[in-house]
Amino acid sequence: MIRLLIAEDQKMLLGALASLLDMEDDIHVIGTVNNGREAVEAVKEKEPDLCVMDIEMPEMNGLDAAGELRDHSCKVLILTTFARSGYFQKAMSVGVDGYMLKDSPSEELANAIRQIMQGRRIFAPELIDEVYRSENPLTAREKEVMDLMAEGLSTKMIAETLFLTNGTVRNYISTILDKLEVDNRIEAIKVYQHKGWNS
Repeated sequence: MIRLLIAEDQKMLLGALASLLDMEDDIHVIGTVNNGREAVEAVKEKEPDLCVMDIEMPEMNGLDAAGELRDHSCKVLILTTFARSGYFQKAMSVGVDGYMLKDSPSEELANAIRQIMQGRRIFAPELIDEVYRSENPLTAREKEVMDLMAEGLSTKMIAETLFLTNGTVRNYISTILDKLEVDNRIEAIKVYQHKGWNS
């Protein structure tokens, strides 16, 4: 019997998921929680075999929670609405065992859980396509500039924070706009955040 914990902050979805998965002959839902912090605590307390984890949750998101559970024997399957390459890449970096989208049929989710328990890693095919299509084109320094721009800092403030001249920061911003194929900072921030590159 696969002992399952589900972490999801939308209560209706949490209840539906728990009911559907608990109907499977070989899966038993031993607990449900509403945020990443509770997920980490519940995994340590209840010792489930696998945790199905949403990403965007209060107190601690699912990717940070998965990172905290990296050295734990509990496997982690991310289940999210977001097919963002940045999220997927971070999920890979913290060593999750699977990454599925919420619009997947429940049978697919149950089968993914079984396969993960057999030692496989399961990823939605569209996510892998998205990663190859959407590698972050920014260098580490351009990403620093972009992060500060997204926080609303002016060119002068970015220059002071990174110990650069105003001209150098303007050059970085110009390069960022070119690489993201946008006309202004606001569009750049939207693209950057939509792709999940700010995570």
